[in-house]
Amino acid sequence: MKHYILFIWGVLISTFVFGQNSKYQEFFVGTYTSEGAEGINLCKLNTETGEINLENTFTGIENPSFVRLSPNKKFLYAVSEAGDAGSFVYAYEVVNNELKFLNKQSSNGQGPCHVDVSSKGSYVAVACYGGGTTSIYPVLKNGRLMEAFITNVNSGTGPVKDRQAKPHAHSIKFSPFESLVFSADLGTDQLDIYQLNFGGLKKAEQKFVKLPPGSGPRHFDFHPNGKVIYVINELNSTVSAIRKEGNDWKVFQNISTLPKDFKGESYCADIHVSKDGKYVYGSNRGHNSIAVFEVNAADQSLKLLETVSVEGNWPRNFGITPDGNQMLVANQRSSNITVFNIDKETGRLEFTGKEIKLPAPVCIEFL
Repeated sequence: MKHYILFIWGVLISTFVFGQNSKYQEFFVGTYTSEGAEGINLCKLNTETGEINLENTFTGIENPSFVRLSPNKKFLYAVSEAGDAGSFVYAYEVVNNELKFLNKQSSNGQGPCHVDVSSKGSYVAVACYGGGTTSIYPVLKNGRLMEAFITNVNSGTGPVKDRQAKPHAHSIKFSPFESLVFSADLGTDQLDIYQLNFGGLKKAEQKFVKLPPGSGPRHFDFHPNGKVIYVINELNSTVSAIRKEGNDWKVFQNISTLPKDFKGESYCADIHVSKDGKYVYGSNRGHNSIAVFEVNAADQSLKLLETVSVEGNWPRNFGITPDGNQMLVANQRSSNITVFNIDKETGRLEFTGKEIKLPAPVCIEFL
């Protein structure tokens, strides 16, 4: 009887501990309703087979092009590029994988294109491409957004006249290592740096990092050592590696995301660093590929290993599953999300042959 009870307890404990590791991974998809989508999609990935199923679609928001979950996964924030109707940031509560609308606030600029949430979920940040503005919003305990307590209006231009005639804030992220907020501005070739405090934002000791003229910084990600940032540049298809030296940040490498023999037009979009910091991935729109870089363990410089076809057109955004085993690529113009396996030892990608057709997918956010 004693052995039987111990066996039952073992089964229960195993079920509790190991049963949490489901083979299914759910994720939200940001889209463009102006290109045929209906709103924010909820999908489910079978991590064993690579198959994706559409679980639900949440309507009532125009062009939710970028979405971000709070760290506790209880709230979702989405920018709405609503055009003439006004541009907003929306707050939702995630309840049993349903989205419950909480409220919305003005984005304080046209064309909001990126949203981020601070490490404790206390603040939400929004970057507006059209307005060249960045705003920070306090978050109430129930997930609702208060009005922005500060909005920065960028200034400056770049040498590419048709794309850099004015500022274009393209992304904004809270540092996971210190109370700094970074924002990439495509129009001014700068990575702006702000100090977050209870009174708002102020320029950090170094106001910005100047990137090569005409590079057009778009998105960026942090190396897990906290001392290096990788910025992907849309206009010249490069990645700029930036290292912290004392209180300053300095560019120490610029490397192409394209094969040397490529002659066509291509524009970078998204970038992610693997959790172990060994690899960096960037998307090429036009070449329609993911560039895979190996990170030098000694100095965190990059070496291009390969470029892999995304099996679609215009990879706007991509995401790496929380376990690091797979990558999902959102191909805007071919309206599909493709699934790749990641070799953690080599960093290389392999297409699984699996995809899902969805109108205008442009953002992946894992639950």
